[in-house]
Amino acid sequence: MAYSFDDLKNACAADWQAYIQHDFVRRLGTGTLEPGAFRYYLQQDYLFLQHFARAYALAIYKSRNMADLRQAFDGLKAIVDTELTLHVDYCRQWGISDHDLARLPEDRATMAYTRYVLDAGNRGDLLDMHVALAPCLVGYGEIANMLNSESTTVRADNPYDAWIAIYESDAFQSAMHSEIEWLDERLAGVTEQRFEELVGIFRDATLLEIDFWQMGLDWRSRSQ
Repeated sequence: MAYSFDDLKNACAADWQAYIQHDFVRRLGTGTLEPGAFRYYLQQDYLFLQHFARAYALAIYKSRNMADLRQAFDGLKAIVDTELTLHVDYCRQWGISDHDLARLPEDRATMAYTRYVLDAGNRGDLLDMHVALAPCLVGYGEIANMLNSESTTVRADNPYDAWIAIYESDAFQSAMHSEIEWLDERLAGVTEQRFEELVGIFRDATLLEIDFWQMGLDWRSRSQ
């Protein structure tokens, strides 16, 4: 049997839906999320992106051919040279200074997910790490598409419209589809036993992403 990324999602369907339709996401779409919750999320996402870059650096080391090496290198450059710069600028718009980011304590939810991804890559191979990263890279693109399909989503005068725009952009959607294609190619040749191992990684990473959203909703207790 040839597996695909859709098979991973279907194996974790309930958890995947709980992730992409989390209340944090819904409130982003309706514009009703507390600003403090979004600021807390933005700050932790800055730390997440730094570890995301580390994961791509590990992917460079794990690459066994030039195609995978170039893909990982391009991902690392995109995060360090583009995404982090844009994220810092976006944080400034929300009243979060460079000084705030530099002295930011790492939330346990951030630590749990980022270290899980790095551990998956260290103890496994390149496919293990890509599967662990997929809920972030693919999930955010799907979330933007889901929000755009919902009648309850507000775009005009929504303070979070710019966030939705990032992940609905052609650049991000293209990166999402490229990642799915990469995963489909690798998953097509795995055994049933190997697929079940990857399902476990994907499920754990999805649950950790749910915790990341919940972290934002619980910002008051976490920022004390």
